[in-house]
Amino acid sequence: MAGAGALGALAGCLSGLSSDDTKATEPDNESDADEGGEPLTDYEYTEPPQIVDLAEQDHESTLRTVSARHQLVSDEAKGGPVELPEVWAWQADDLAPSVPGPIYRMQEGETFELTFENDHGYPHTVHVHAVGKAWKDDGAPVTTQTKINPGNSKTYVLEGDVPGTHFYHCHVQTHNHLDMGMYGIIRVDPEGYEAPDREYFLTLREWDSRLHEQTAGGDAEYDASDRRPNFYTVNGRSAPTTFHPELGSPLIMSEGETVRIHVVNAGYETHAFHTHGHRFTVVEEEGSPIPEAARYEQDVVPIAPAERLTLEFEADADPGLYPVHCHKVDHVTTDGRYPGGMATAIVYEEAMDTEEFAEVMDDAGYEG
Repeated sequence: MAGAGALGALAGCLSGLSSDDTKATEPDNESDADEGGEPLTDYEYTEPPQIVDLAEQDHESTLRTVSARHQLVSDEAKGGPVELPEVWAWQADDLAPSVPGPIYRMQEGETFELTFENDHGYPHTVHVHAVGKAWKDDGAPVTTQTKINPGNSKTYVLEGDVPGTHFYHCHVQTHNHLDMGMYGIIRVDPEGYEAPDREYFLTLREWDSRLHEQTAGGDAEYDASDRRPNFYTVNGRSAPTTFHPELGSPLIMSEGETVRIHVVNAGYETHAFHTHGHRFTVVEEEGSPIPEAARYEQDVVPIAPAERLTLEFEADADPGLYPVHCHKVDHVTTDGRYPGGMATAIVYEEAMDTEEFAEVMDDAGYEG
Protein backbone atom coordinates (compact mmCIF):
# COMPACT_ATOMS: atom_id res chain seq x y z
CA MET A 1 0.00 0.00 0.00
CA ALA A 2 1.35 3.44 -0.92
CA GLY A 3 2.24 5.85 1.87
CA ALA A 4 0.38 9.05 2.69
CA GLY A 5 2.67 11.07 0.43
CA ALA A 6 1.05 10.00 -2.86
CA LEU A 7 -2.46 10.54 -1.56
CA GLY A 8 -1.45 13.74 0.20
CA ALA A 9 -0.23 15.22 -3.06
CA LEU A 10 -3.66 14.65 -4.57
CA ALA A 11 -5.75 15.71 -1.61
CA GLY A 12 -4.66 19.29 -1.09
CA CYS A 13 -1.97 21.92 -1.04
CA LEU A 14 -0.43 20.68 2.19
CA SER A 15 2.19 18.00 2.62
CA GLY A 16 1.39 14.37 3.42
CA LEU A 17 0.86 13.15 6.94
CA SER A 18 3.69 11.91 9.09
CA SER A 19 3.34 8.52 10.76
CA ASP A 20 2.73 10.21 14.12
CA ASP A 21 -0.06 12.35 12.65
CA THR A 22 -1.66 9.28 11.12
CA LYS A 23 -1.81 7.52 14.46
CA ALA A 24 -3.16 10.58 16.21
CA THR A 25 -6.00 11.13 13.75
CA GLU A 26 -6.87 7.63 12.63
CA PRO A 27 -10.69 7.42 12.29
CA ASP A 28 -12.66 5.02 14.43
CA ASN A 29 -13.92 2.58 11.82
CA GLU A 30 -15.94 0.73 14.43
CA SER A 31 -18.24 3.71 15.10
CA ASP A 32 -21.07 2.08 13.16
CA ALA A 33 -20.97 -1.10 15.26
CA ASP A 34 -22.63 -1.92 18.57
CA GLU A 35 -20.72 -2.71 21.75
CA GLY A 36 -20.32 -6.32 20.66
CA GLY A 37 -18.65 -5.27 17.43
CA GLU A 38 -21.62 -6.22 15.25
CA PRO A 39 -22.81 -3.79 12.54
CA LEU A 40 -25.80 -1.69 13.57
CA THR A 41 -27.68 -2.67 10.39
CA ASP A 42 -27.55 -5.37 7.76
CA TYR A 43 -28.95 -3.29 4.90
CA GLU A 44 -27.58 -3.68 1.40
CA TYR A 45 -24.93 -1.19 0.35
CA THR A 46 -25.57 1.69 -2.00
CA GLU A 47 -23.97 1.82 -5.43
CA PRO A 48 -22.69 4.86 -7.40
CA PRO A 49 -25.38 7.08 -8.99
CA GLN A 50 -26.32 6.44 -12.61
CA ILE A 51 -27.45 8.82 -15.35
CA VAL A 52 -31.05 8.19 -16.42
CA ASP A 53 -31.70 9.37 -20.00
CA LEU A 54 -35.41 10.10 -19.79
CA ALA A 55 -35.87 10.05 -23.57
CA GLU A 56 -34.99 6.35 -23.48
CA GLN A 57 -37.89 5.53 -21.13
CA ASP A 58 -40.72 7.66 -22.45
CA HIS A 59 -39.98 10.47 -19.96
CA GLU A 60 -41.26 8.46 -17.02
CA SER A 61 -39.53 7.16 -13.91
CA THR A 62 -40.50 5.63 -10.58
CA LEU A 63 -38.53 6.71 -7.54
CA ARG A 64 -38.44 5.09 -4.10
CA THR A 65 -36.61 5.62 -0.82
CA VAL A 66 -34.58 2.69 0.52
CA SER A 67 -32.74 2.35 3.82
CA ALA A 68 -29.20 1.25 3.01
CA ARG A 69 -25.64 1.22 4.27
CA HIS A 70 -23.26 3.62 2.59
CA GLN A 71 -19.48 3.38 2.35
CA LEU A 72 -17.65 6.69 2.31
CA VAL A 73 -14.31 4.88 2.07
CA SER A 74 -14.36 1.35 0.68
CA ASP A 75 -12.97 -1.77 2.34
CA GLU A 76 -9.98 -1.96 0.00
CA ALA A 77 -9.01 1.73 0.16
CA LYS A 78 -6.37 3.20 2.44
CA GLY A 79 -7.99 3.96 5.81
CA GLY A 80 -11.13 1.98 4.96
CA PRO A 81 -13.71 0.94 5.56
CA VAL A 82 -15.53 4.06 6.73
CA GLU A 83 -19.29 3.89 6.43
CA LEU A 84 -22.63 5.27 7.53
CA PRO A 85 -24.77 2.47 9.02
CA GLU A 86 -28.01 3.92 7.63
CA VAL A 87 -28.77 6.33 4.82
CA TRP A 88 -32.02 6.90 2.96
CA ALA A 89 -31.10 6.35 -0.65
CA TRP A 90 -33.12 7.12 -3.76
CA GLN A 91 -33.80 4.13 -6.02
CA ALA A 92 -34.96 4.81 -9.58
CA ASP A 93 -36.79 2.10 -11.54
CA ASP A 94 -34.65 -1.07 -11.59
CA LEU A 95 -31.39 0.68 -10.65
CA ALA A 96 -29.60 0.08 -7.37
CA PRO A 97 -30.16 2.56 -4.52
CA SER A 98 -27.60 5.36 -4.56
CA VAL A 99 -26.41 8.41 -2.63
CA PRO A 100 -26.59 10.82 -4.39
CA GLY A 101 -29.69 9.68 -6.22
CA PRO A 102 -29.90 9.10 -9.97
CA ILE A 103 -28.98 11.91 -12.34
CA TYR A 104 -32.08 12.55 -14.43
CA ARG A 105 -31.36 13.99 -17.87
CA MET A 106 -33.88 15.53 -20.26
CA GLN A 107 -34.08 18.06 -23.08
CA GLU A 108 -35.50 21.56 -22.97
CA GLY A 109 -39.21 21.52 -23.83
CA GLU A 110 -39.81 17.96 -22.66
CA THR A 111 -42.20 16.92 -19.86
CA PHE A 112 -41.15 14.41 -17.22
CA GLU A 113 -43.53 12.35 -15.08
CA LEU A 114 -41.84 11.28 -11.86
CA THR A 115 -43.81 8.87 -9.68
CA PHE A 116 -42.72 8.52 -6.08
CA GLU A 117 -43.85 5.25 -4.48
CA ASN A 118 -43.39 5.35 -0.73
CA ASP A 119 -42.78 1.94 0.77
CA HIS A 120 -40.39 3.46 3.31
CA GLY A 121 -41.32 3.91 6.96
CA TYR A 122 -41.53 7.71 6.88
CA PRO A 123 -43.46 10.34 4.90
CA HIS A 124 -41.50 11.94 2.04
CA THR A 125 -41.86 14.25 -0.95
CA VAL A 126 -39.80 15.17 -4.00
CA HIS A 127 -38.97 18.85 -4.48
CA VAL A 128 -37.19 19.88 -7.70
CA HIS A 129 -35.52 23.26 -7.99
CA ALA A 130 -36.10 25.67 -10.91
CA VAL A 131 -38.20 23.63 -13.35
CA GLY A 132 -41.87 24.39 -13.99
CA LYS A 133 -44.56 22.50 -12.12
CA ALA A 134 -48.05 22.92 -10.69
CA TRP A 135 -48.29 24.25 -7.15
CA LYS A 136 -49.35 20.85 -5.81
CA ASP A 137 -46.27 19.31 -7.44
CA ASP A 138 -43.83 21.60 -5.63
CA GLY A 139 -43.17 18.94 -2.98
CA ALA A 140 -43.11 21.40 -0.05
CA PRO A 141 -45.71 20.24 2.48
CA VAL A 142 -45.36 23.39 4.58
CA THR A 143 -47.41 25.15 1.87
CA THR A 144 -49.03 22.40 -0.22
CA GLN A 145 -50.09 20.47 2.91
CA THR A 146 -49.33 17.33 0.90
CA LYS A 147 -46.78 14.65 1.70
CA ILE A 148 -46.59 11.03 0.59
CA ASN A 149 -47.19 8.78 3.56
CA PRO A 150 -45.98 5.18 3.70
CA GLY A 151 -48.01 3.00 1.33
CA ASN A 152 -49.01 5.92 -0.90
CA SER A 153 -47.67 7.32 -4.16
CA LYS A 154 -47.74 10.54 -6.15
CA THR A 155 -46.84 11.50 -9.72
CA TYR A 156 -45.09 14.83 -10.18
CA VAL A 157 -45.30 16.47 -13.60
CA LEU A 158 -42.13 18.44 -14.28
CA GLU A 159 -41.49 20.72 -17.24
CA GLY A 160 -38.10 21.07 -18.91
CA ASP A 161 -38.60 24.82 -19.22
CA VAL A 162 -35.45 25.99 -17.41
CA PRO A 163 -32.32 24.59 -19.05
CA GLY A 164 -29.47 23.89 -16.69
CA THR A 165 -28.34 21.70 -13.81
CA HIS A 166 -30.83 21.49 -10.97
CA PHE A 167 -31.18 19.96 -7.53
CA TYR A 168 -33.90 17.67 -6.14
CA HIS A 169 -34.45 16.47 -2.59
CA CYS A 170 -37.04 15.42 -0.03
CA HIS A 171 -38.78 18.40 1.58
CA VAL A 172 -40.27 16.65 4.64
CA GLN A 173 -38.23 17.43 7.77
CA THR A 174 -35.66 18.65 5.27
CA HIS A 175 -32.96 19.28 7.85
CA ASN A 176 -32.85 15.53 8.56
CA HIS A 177 -34.15 13.83 5.39
CA LEU A 178 -31.72 15.64 3.11
CA ASP A 179 -28.96 14.86 5.61
CA MET A 180 -29.94 11.19 5.42
CA GLY A 181 -29.06 11.15 1.71
CA MET A 182 -32.26 12.09 -0.13
CA TYR A 183 -30.83 14.37 -2.81
CA GLY A 184 -29.86 14.24 -6.47
CA ILE A 185 -29.42 16.10 -9.78
CA ILE A 186 -31.75 16.76 -12.69
CA ARG A 187 -30.17 18.10 -15.87
CA VAL A 188 -32.17 19.91 -18.56
CA ASP A 189 -30.06 20.30 -21.68
CA PRO A 190 -30.85 23.47 -23.65
CA GLU A 191 -32.10 23.23 -27.20
CA GLY A 192 -29.15 22.64 -29.51
CA TYR A 193 -26.89 21.57 -26.66
CA GLU A 194 -23.38 20.66 -27.82
CA ALA A 195 -21.78 18.10 -25.55
CA PRO A 196 -18.11 18.65 -24.63
CA ASP A 197 -15.41 16.02 -25.01
CA ARG A 198 -15.82 15.10 -21.32
CA GLU A 199 -18.69 15.89 -18.97
CA TYR A 200 -19.00 15.20 -15.25
CA PHE A 201 -21.57 15.70 -12.48
CA LEU A 202 -20.31 16.28 -8.94
CA THR A 203 -22.28 16.77 -5.73
CA LEU A 204 -20.56 18.15 -2.64
CA ARG A 205 -21.82 17.39 0.86
CA GLU A 206 -20.81 17.27 4.51
CA TRP A 207 -22.15 14.75 7.04
CA ASP A 208 -22.55 14.41 10.80
CA SER A 209 -22.29 10.66 11.38
CA ARG A 210 -24.16 10.88 14.69
CA LEU A 211 -27.48 11.31 12.84
CA HIS A 212 -26.91 8.07 10.93
CA GLU A 213 -25.80 6.12 13.98
CA GLN A 214 -28.78 7.35 15.98
CA THR A 215 -31.20 6.49 13.14
CA ALA A 216 -29.65 3.02 12.90
CA GLY A 217 -30.32 2.38 16.60
CA GLY A 218 -26.85 3.16 17.94
CA ASP A 219 -26.09 5.05 21.12
CA ALA A 220 -25.10 8.31 19.40
CA GLU A 221 -27.12 11.40 20.24
CA TYR A 222 -27.81 13.92 17.46
CA ASP A 223 -29.43 17.34 17.56
CA ALA A 224 -29.75 19.38 14.36
CA SER A 225 -29.03 22.56 16.32
CA ASP A 226 -25.63 21.08 17.21
CA ARG A 227 -24.74 19.69 13.78
CA ARG A 228 -20.97 19.01 13.62
CA PRO A 229 -19.90 17.44 10.31
CA ASN A 230 -17.06 14.94 10.51
CA PHE A 231 -17.26 13.53 6.96
CA TYR A 232 -17.01 15.35 3.62
CA THR A 233 -17.78 13.83 0.24
CA VAL A 234 -17.77 14.21 -3.53
CA ASN A 235 -20.59 12.16 -5.05
CA GLY A 236 -21.07 10.44 -1.72
CA ARG A 237 -17.46 9.24 -1.33
CA SER A 238 -14.47 10.46 0.63
CA ALA A 239 -10.86 10.37 -0.54
CA PRO A 240 -9.17 8.09 -1.38
CA THR A 241 -12.28 6.26 -2.67
CA THR A 242 -13.10 9.38 -4.71
CA PHE A 243 -10.09 8.51 -6.91
CA HIS A 244 -11.47 5.04 -7.70
CA PRO A 245 -12.57 4.95 -11.39
CA GLU A 246 -15.64 2.82 -10.66
CA LEU A 247 -16.69 3.77 -7.12
CA GLY A 248 -15.48 7.36 -7.11
CA SER A 249 -15.39 10.37 -9.41
CA PRO A 250 -11.95 11.04 -10.91
CA LEU A 251 -12.13 13.52 -13.79
CA ILE A 252 -10.50 11.51 -16.57
CA MET A 253 -9.48 13.31 -19.76
CA SER A 254 -6.93 13.48 -22.55
CA GLU A 255 -4.72 16.38 -23.53
CA GLY A 256 -6.51 18.98 -25.65
CA GLU A 257 -10.06 18.01 -24.68
CA THR A 258 -12.80 20.37 -23.53
CA VAL A 259 -14.12 19.45 -20.07
CA ARG A 260 -17.42 20.52 -18.51
CA ILE A 261 -18.23 19.89 -14.83
CA HIS A 262 -21.67 20.41 -13.28
CA VAL A 263 -21.17 21.01 -9.55
CA VAL A 264 -24.03 20.97 -7.02
CA ASN A 265 -23.70 21.79 -3.33
CA ALA A 266 -26.10 19.39 -1.63
CA GLY A 267 -24.94 20.31 1.87
CA TYR A 268 -25.54 23.12 4.33
CA GLU A 269 -22.09 24.71 4.27
CA THR A 270 -20.39 26.76 1.54
CA HIS A 271 -17.47 25.02 -0.18
CA ALA A 272 -14.50 26.49 -2.05
CA PHE A 273 -14.15 24.37 -5.22
CA HIS A 274 -10.51 24.45 -6.36
CA THR A 275 -8.70 22.90 -9.32
CA HIS A 276 -4.94 22.43 -9.52
CA GLY A 277 -3.14 23.06 -12.81
CA HIS A 278 -6.22 24.33 -14.66
CA ARG A 279 -8.20 27.57 -14.77
CA PHE A 280 -11.89 27.28 -15.53
CA THR A 281 -14.71 29.62 -16.44
CA VAL A 282 -18.18 29.45 -14.91
CA VAL A 283 -20.46 29.17 -17.95
CA GLU A 284 -23.78 28.55 -16.20
CA GLU A 285 -25.25 29.24 -12.77
CA GLU A 286 -28.52 27.75 -11.53
CA GLY A 287 -29.84 27.39 -15.06
CA SER A 288 -28.75 30.82 -16.29
CA PRO A 289 -25.98 31.02 -18.91
CA ILE A 290 -23.22 33.46 -17.99
CA PRO A 291 -22.79 36.03 -20.79
CA GLU A 292 -19.45 35.80 -22.60
CA ALA A 293 -18.54 39.33 -21.51
CA ALA A 294 -18.98 38.38 -17.84
CA ARG A 295 -16.85 35.23 -17.93
CA TYR A 296 -13.33 35.10 -16.59
CA GLU A 297 -10.81 32.43 -15.70
CA GLN A 298 -10.37 31.31 -12.09
CA ASP A 299 -9.16 28.31 -10.14
CA VAL A 300 -11.33 28.54 -7.02
CA VAL A 301 -15.00 29.38 -6.75
CA PRO A 302 -17.31 29.39 -3.71
CA ILE A 303 -20.48 27.34 -4.04
CA ALA A 304 -23.30 27.98 -1.58
CA PRO A 305 -25.88 25.46 -0.30
CA ALA A 306 -28.20 24.33 -3.15
CA GLU A 307 -26.19 26.36 -5.67
CA ARG A 308 -25.35 24.83 -9.04
CA LEU A 309 -22.40 25.87 -11.19
CA THR A 310 -21.25 24.60 -14.56
CA LEU A 311 -17.51 24.99 -15.11
CA GLU A 312 -15.56 24.57 -18.33
CA PHE A 313 -11.84 24.33 -19.08
CA GLU A 314 -9.37 22.93 -21.57
CA ALA A 315 -7.15 19.99 -20.70
CA ASP A 316 -4.05 21.99 -21.56
CA ALA A 317 -1.72 21.28 -18.63
CA ASP A 318 1.30 19.01 -18.54
CA PRO A 319 -0.42 15.58 -18.62
CA GLY A 320 -0.48 14.20 -15.10
CA LEU A 321 -2.64 13.97 -11.98
CA TYR A 322 -3.98 17.19 -10.42
CA PRO A 323 -6.01 17.58 -7.21
CA VAL A 324 -9.56 18.94 -7.20
CA HIS A 325 -10.76 19.74 -3.69
CA CYS A 326 -12.53 22.07 -1.31
CA HIS A 327 -10.09 24.74 -0.17
CA LYS A 328 -11.62 24.87 3.28
CA VAL A 329 -8.88 22.41 4.05
CA ASP A 330 -10.59 20.96 7.12
CA HIS A 331 -13.13 19.66 4.58
CA VAL A 332 -10.34 17.51 3.10
CA THR A 333 -10.51 15.28 6.17
CA THR A 334 -12.35 12.12 7.16
CA ASP A 335 -13.31 12.15 10.83
CA GLY A 336 -10.36 14.48 11.44
CA ARG A 337 -7.87 12.49 9.38
CA TYR A 338 -6.02 14.31 6.59
CA PRO A 339 -5.89 13.69 3.67
CA GLY A 340 -9.39 12.48 2.95
CA GLY A 341 -12.83 14.00 2.56
CA MET A 342 -13.85 16.34 -0.24
CA ALA A 343 -11.10 15.69 -2.79
CA THR A 344 -10.84 14.03 -6.16
CA ALA A 345 -8.46 14.50 -9.10
CA ILE A 346 -8.04 15.48 -12.72
CA VAL A 347 -6.43 12.44 -14.33
CA TYR A 348 -4.88 12.56 -17.79
CA GLU A 349 -5.06 9.29 -19.70
CA GLU A 350 -1.50 9.97 -20.84
CA ALA A 351 -0.36 9.63 -17.19
CA MET A 352 -2.08 6.34 -16.45
CA ASP A 353 1.07 4.31 -17.03
CA THR A 354 3.07 6.23 -14.43
CA GLU A 355 4.21 4.98 -11.07
CA GLU A 356 2.38 7.85 -9.36
CA PHE A 357 -0.94 6.84 -10.91
CA ALA A 358 -0.40 3.24 -9.77
CA GLU A 359 0.24 4.41 -6.20
CA VAL A 360 -2.90 6.56 -6.14
CA MET A 361 -4.98 3.67 -7.48
CA ASP A 362 -3.45 1.46 -4.79
CA ASP A 363 -4.56 3.98 -2.16
CA ALA A 364 -8.05 3.96 -3.72
CA GLY A 365 -8.23 0.15 -3.65
CA TYR A 366 -8.52 -0.10 -7.43
CA GLU A 367 -6.95 -3.13 -9.10
CA GLY A 368 -8.11 -2.58 -12.70
